[in-house]
Amino acid sequence: MRNLMLLRHGKSDWDAGAADDHSRPLNSRGIRSAERMGEVIRDLGIVPDLVVSSTATRARSTAELARLAGGWGSRLVLEEALYGASVAETLAVVAVHGDRHARVMLVGHQPTWSMTVTHLTGGSVAMRTAACADIELATSDWASIRGSSGTLLTLLQPRHFLS
Repeated sequence: MRNLMLLRHGKSDWDAGAADDHSRPLNSRGIRSAERMGEVIRDLGIVPDLVVSSTATRARSTAELARLAGGWGSRLVLEEALYGASVAETLAVVAVHGDRHARVMLVGHQPTWSMTVTHLTGGSVAMRTAACADIELATSDWASIRGSSGTLLTLLQPRHFLS
């Protein structure tokens, strides 16, 4: 069994004056949500072995903040292919980076995250900002993820954990 976690980036700051979409940062709510999700994931005991993030500023920041706030020892890899990726491209990223890791987290974007959950589980979910889906896959290696099916174990929404 393998677990794929999909963490959507936190709420971004549309008014920050970023040069382009890729450079758009998190707003204060996005920062708080990313940090809180890192703590929740730690508290639930589902810390990923590896975190692979889109290179977009808001995704990279979400990954870094969650790791720091949660005290995760997970290695972080930045992957340009996750920005604007299709479901097939997303699964290819996991196949390349997953290696021997049992639990891998990808940090990225909509609508791909919802479509990836649907592809793997057959179910539909709303991947709001900073939401995290944890999918258990019936596969022994990441190379065969494209043909795998999975079960959505958890869908964490930050609004349930922020006061």
